[in-house]
Amino acid sequence: MNESLSLRAVEPEDLPIFFAHQLDPEATRMAAFPPRDHESFMAHWTTKILGNPEVVSRTIIWGGRVVGNVGAWTDAETQERFICYWIGREFWGQGLATAAVRLLIQIEPSRPLAARVVKHNVGSIRVLEKVGFTRAGEDAFTGSNGTRHEEFVYVLKE
Repeated sequence: MNESLSLRAVEPEDLPIFFAHQLDPEATRMAAFPPRDHESFMAHWTTKILGNPEVVSRTIIWGGRVVGNVGAWTDAETQERFICYWIGREFWGQGLATAAVRLLIQIEPSRPLAARVVKHNVGSIRVLEKVGFTRAGEDAFTGSNGTRHEEFVYVLKE
């Protein structure tokens, strides 16, 4: 990664790029997260992410290009603070997710921070472990299509 990576506030013109990233079939398979249609995607981002002052959401910039997003949010049921990130597939394997998560945890003061990752998502597992998250458990969930997914729970304590 020769060029500098940075995070900035999400701008409205970033959303179509994020929308395209989440439509990628390989990305949705890796994340075990189904894509949203345009209307649902925009509603989710404008109300639940950008419209929620407790959510930290940043656009990842590298080489002057939007490569993805990274953020932190609080689960309404458990009150756990989670991180999340999504990188466009054309940028995978270049250390960008690791660099972005590293920057996010510097600006997100909450600890512990948690993350959940499906067991087959080796790339995201490596990202979390490189930045100091440790595996704290296992869980499973059933996706909207009825598929059961096994996942790891990671925690960053300090």
